[in-house]
Amino acid sequence: MKLITRNTDYAMRALCYIAQQTKDSVPVTEMVKDLAIPRPFLRKILQTLSGEGMLDSYRGQGGGFSLSLSPSKIFITDLIKIFQNAIQLNECIFKKKMCPNRKTCLMKREMDSIEKDVLLRLSRISIASLISNGNGKRSNRERKEGRYGEA
Repeated sequence: MKLITRNTDYAMRALCYIAQQTKDSVPVTEMVKDLAIPRPFLRKILQTLSGEGMLDSYRGQGGGFSLSLSPSKIFITDLIKIFQNAIQLNECIFKKKMCPNRKTCLMKREMDSIEKDVLLRLSRISIASLISNGNGKRSNRERKEGRYGEA
């Protein structure tokens, strides 16, 4: 069981990196170098994020990617839904078959409770909260907008 897959991790790192830049768009080549993410993985992830409306892409000389949304409006749970479909900590050994102990299984109740807590905590983590982390820096998009939270 992986809570965060490699694609979700790479997407999170790329979005944080883009959000911290002061230029209008960030080239893929720069991100590959600075983030040490293999180019094919990064291109696919960035294209997916662009298709989901989180990034704008620019072609040609000076092209690259920029955030379409404020970092305060992009949450880790959004990335998990895009790249992992859903978080499921409790996968019953019976898989899709109806478990005869479903209503009385004590472990399932505990795991469901833990899963609910994990999802609640993850739903509070935004790209803005990851990049600010007490350093007071604001992203390029937030500087343009004037303050956190507007889009």
